Amino acid sequence: MDEKARRRRDRLIDEAQGYRMLGMYDNALESLDRIPAADRDEFSVLFLRGDLLRSVERHAEALEVLHRAFEQQPADVDLLMALAWCYKRTDQLPRAITAMEQAYQIAPKEPVVLYNLSCYWSLAGDKMQCLSWLGRALRMSSELLSLIDSETDFDSLRHDPDFVKLVNLAKGTKT
Repeated sequence: MDEKARRRRDRLIDEAQGYRMLGMYDNALESLDRIPAADRDEFSVLFLRGDLLRSVERHAEALEVLHRAFEQQPADVDLLMALAWCYKRTDQLPRAITAMEQAYQIAPKEPVVLYNLSCYWSLAGDKMQCLSWLGRALRMSSELLSLIDSETDFDSLRHDPDFVKLVNLAKGTKT
């Protein structure tokens, strides 16, 4: 790719990211569509397109694009989290868990990775895995407590005494 083509591609990526920040996802996708076909298979373009498709809840399409990005950078934690998000929403929960486990292998100290694993294990009906991952995530970052009340993934455990105890311990309150 010559310098002029590279600048044009970068400008269109910047434009798409600007639209994404404004919540104008369709406009962002249109910007990416203006990138020449030969340059659309670069990781940055694929990942951005997949993330935009995820944002407009076109999860199956997002997975197709994100898989192509994964072929280029299988150790990208953000990409693995986006894949897991889409797997969950396309009824592929085991694959979502696998993607998050891969993310954990790469970033074991990233609290959101552990938190997401706890969410997916809750959905899978594995209370012990859920509580184990959640406890570790909360020990790493008490800021995650603010997500729990609105997290529908925990609905099946919300009134479970062990879940309540774990959350209360993390909050520093008596059970």
